[in-house]
Amino acid sequence: MSQTRDPDLIHIPSTAVPDSAPTSTLVNGYFPRRRGLIILLSVLGGFLLTVVWSAEFVDSTIGDNVANTLLGHDAKETPIAGIAAGIAFAFVSGLAGTFTACNIAAFGAVAPLLGGTGGRWQRLGQALKPLGWLAVGMLAVSIPYGVVVGLVGTDMPQFSTAPNPVGELSPRSIQSMVVFGLVGLAMTYLGLAALGVVRDPFARIARRFPNAPMVFMGVLIGAFLIGRPFPLFRQMFRDAAESGNPLYGAAAFTLQSLGNIVVMAVLFLILTYVVGGRLQRWIAVNPRRITVVTAVALLVAGVFTFLYWDVRLLDRREIIPWYPTAPWA
Repeated sequence: MSQTRDPDLIHIPSTAVPDSAPTSTLVNGYFPRRRGLIILLSVLGGFLLTVVWSAEFVDSTIGDNVANTLLGHDAKETPIAGIAAGIAFAFVSGLAGTFTACNIAAFGAVAPLLGGTGGRWQRLGQALKPLGWLAVGMLAVSIPYGVVVGLVGTDMPQFSTAPNPVGELSPRSIQSMVVFGLVGLAMTYLGLAALGVVRDPFARIARRFPNAPMVFMGVLIGAFLIGRPFPLFRQMFRDAAESGNPLYGAAAFTLQSLGNIVVMAVLFLILTYVVGGRLQRWIAVNPRRITVVTAVALLVAGVFTFLYWDVRLLDRREIIPWYPTAPWA
């Protein structure tokens, strides 16, 4: 009697030879030939994204509409009444802020796991673990930052609603530039490390703590809270700061962070479950493919984050003479 086999369990052995031993989940040791071209196109992609990116469209058209629909009222115009409403607002505003280019980096962090082995349910379980470690890194930032906001938030730059003067940088703008500049540079470095151009920063620690790259990516995503000028986020920030309650601040910022990756996590899990078998076979033929996916995601997000927040922002404040932007941006 013939037996059928689950096509998702079919393993295609790779004929590719690794260029070096893998050092972490971000650096698998398989490096593509045309690394210079990949870097050039990724940097160009990140730059072009800054040219066409419209914060008003993402924040207002998408973010506000998502928040208004989920909350059932105008999120900007309706005051946050009480802790329960604030908790709901925190999660919804995080969900509304999902649609940012920076979240490409989160996909870059978990992209190597698309090549997991086994059937659908096994791959799904394998995907949940790194997402959990990603959340650990995010909470390591959002919880203490929420506590600080609950204690001294009214004296922090993000609390200010004063307009940014032309030709000057307000403390709020400087805070955003520093945070997002560092995040962008870190993502760019990790993208180069994935290609084997620079040393893997997790080469030593990953031997003992293999989930360290996922935790660090979570820290970077959690840091968005520290620099983010998203109007709905500032509304939540001010409410937590005025409450003077560090526990409320910690809870609100935790849910804001988690809400920020919900859509990405769901899409990743669907991708893993529905088409994971085909992706597994595609990657197995040549593991360098996942290296390219990982590196491109990190490089595009890193270059975009740095240029948008540390160069284009200077143009918007009329501190530098010109930066190319699309008419709608």
